[in-house]
Amino acid sequence: MPLVNAAAASLANAGGPLRALSTFLYRRPTFYLLLLLVPPLLWLGTVYLGTLFALLTQSIYSIDEFTAQIVRTPTLATYRQLVTQPANLDIVTRTLTMAICVTLAAALVAFPIANYMVRYASSRTKAIFYVAVLVPMWASYLVKVYAWRLILAKEGILSWLFQAVGAQGVLDAILRLPGVGGPSLASSYIGMFIVFVYMWLPYMILPIAAALERVPASLIQASADLGAHPGQTFRSVILPLVMPGLAAGSVFTFSLTLGDYIIPSIVGAPGYFIGMMVYQQQGTAGNIPLAAAFSIVPIILIALYLSLVKRLGAFDAM
Repeated sequence: MPLVNAAAASLANAGGPLRALSTFLYRRPTFYLLLLLVPPLLWLGTVYLGTLFALLTQSIYSIDEFTAQIVRTPTLATYRQLVTQPANLDIVTRTLTMAICVTLAAALVAFPIANYMVRYASSRTKAIFYVAVLVPMWASYLVKVYAWRLILAKEGILSWLFQAVGAQGVLDAILRLPGVGGPSLASSYIGMFIVFVYMWLPYMILPIAAALERVPASLIQASADLGAHPGQTFRSVILPLVMPGLAAGSVFTFSLTLGDYIIPSIVGAPGYFIGMMVYQQQGTAGNIPLAAAFSIVPIILIALYLSLVKRLGAFDAM
């Protein structure tokens, strides 16, 4: 051992300060690991956790109704206002319902696409599918939203298509549906739902495709050899193995829908969502405590959702 230390010391002297530093870090792996982790942890603790703490702090303040000034005295009055006013509860319910519907629809649309990509497409076709899924993600978010507003407009291409195939009555019946209809698709919750599904669909396709890639073909073949029909094979073999991918994709679609405020501001019927309410309260209304309280709601909902999908193995598919 003394000979090894002496040899290391001689190499350190021969290589200069950099060799000495390398030797020092090599002999102290724990210190080297801490040195690598400190910058990102410092950034996480200061920027991310710090802002969350500041948000939580603002939410326990209140606003004076007469002076419109923030009263920096800890109170639960803002949370009481959030949970007791029917308008605020409607906003939370509307946002949560949309997030759940978008997540379910994205899963139903994404699974057949991912299954064809993995199980049936040739290598070249699979590459084309992956490019088709990824390329829209490179386009501007706002450009895509405004493009969909034009597509869904009353004189847009979708309305023209319904007229061309003689299905204008079907579109009119859809737009007359209570609660989700409107003057046009661009001014209805159905149109907003379509845009949400389109925007987040790649985030559902890719985890499902990755999960399907890990399903051994031998298991499917064995299920068929044992007499299981395709439906039984899907329920008993494929779906349990793909569930972590479905859960991972749902984390993206659910959380992104829950916090988005741009799509509801551009497409859809009048009616606030949580993101829109936060934007308005901290902007034009100047009610920072209420905006902070509304911001806590998605955090709580996403935390509950993550705890649920963790049991389904979502984090194993990420």
